[in-house]
Amino acid sequence: MENIRRTNLEHVKLVVVKIGSAVLTDKGHLNASFFTRFAGEIAELRRQGYRFIVVTSGAVAAGLEALGFTAPPLTIPEKQACAAVGQLRLMRQYEQEFALHDQLVAQVLLTSDDIRNRRRYLNARNTLRALLSAEILPLVNENDTVVVREIKFGDNDNLAALLTSLAEVDLLLLLTDLDGVYDCDPKADGGASLIPLIAEVDDEVTAFACVSKSTVGTGGMLSKLEAARKAAAYGIPTVIANGQRPEVMARVLAGEIEGTLFLPRANRLNCRQHWLAFAVNPCGSLYLAGGAVKALVERGTSLLPAGISRVEGDFGVGEPVSCRDLEGVEIARGLVTYSSLDIEKIAGLHSREIVACLGYDAGADVIHRDNLALL
Repeated sequence: MENIRRTNLEHVKLVVVKIGSAVLTDKGHLNASFFTRFAGEIAELRRQGYRFIVVTSGAVAAGLEALGFTAPPLTIPEKQACAAVGQLRLMRQYEQEFALHDQLVAQVLLTSDDIRNRRRYLNARNTLRALLSAEILPLVNENDTVVVREIKFGDNDNLAALLTSLAEVDLLLLLTDLDGVYDCDPKADGGASLIPLIAEVDDEVTAFACVSKSTVGTGGMLSKLEAARKAAAYGIPTVIANGQRPEVMARVLAGEIEGTLFLPRANRLNCRQHWLAFAVNPCGSLYLAGGAVKALVERGTSLLPAGISRVEGDFGVGEPVSCRDLEGVEIARGLVTYSSLDIEKIAGLHSREIVACLGYDAGADVIHRDNLALL
């Protein structure tokens, strides 16, 4: 077990650390002792050559007391108001503690729109690279003051998972108030057993995940499993560990048996494919015949019009779509070369018939393999 851990962690240099609200708060208030310990541990690990991007929750929780809430707010405007007040308190806490170690920090606020839009995605990547090059610690959070359902990541676990490819990191470390993944809910069953290693996040793993949420967080164990699955697709290992345990990050990076390790996928997606698979929302669907599905999955080909049986949705050139088999199972996502109206006209045709049908030719592929990500 330790050999597997060391093999997967020995080359780690850049880490995304996600901290949940349950770790950095105590009875609804920011836990000052956690920030003191966390800053000291990060500073020591940086001296050892590790670099970090911190995805931090806690803005809404930090604003509750200031606005007089005794329970988490229910309406979006109230949550946004709490976030606006709490974000200042949260960043001030980080800044003060890291200043004691002569470490500059920077606030980076994102929405899922910033990740879906390719230009803004690349701008965010360049910003993070510049901060890391200047030895500044990025503190990333979802911009809760403006998010609504349409632009919300869902939780910071998902945001952290998307940063694995955006920032090209080596490890995703999710710090929670549990020691890792258990075979049942440890808060309800005293006989629950910790699972130290998970090779793949499949239906069997998600079936026994603890789905309970903390009173101050938005995620749960299922969201962390989904984050681990996304990181694995990029070829990055994930560790879920207890952030309330001192020196937990150092033990994880040393390859000790700490928390639950998720192994990376061997046939990893590249950075662009990872963005296509997990960051964008499809505008429609293309239903493919069996031969086309086989060609995409087994041979990694482009999608030709001959393999398309049906078009669903209204989308333009360059927009993302789902590729599904005839039973509706999504097998890939990609950027189309033709609009939905034109694809309906050429569906089932040979590529050499495109010009005669449409009067123009934008290429033989409806989706080129460089713009296709297999799921």
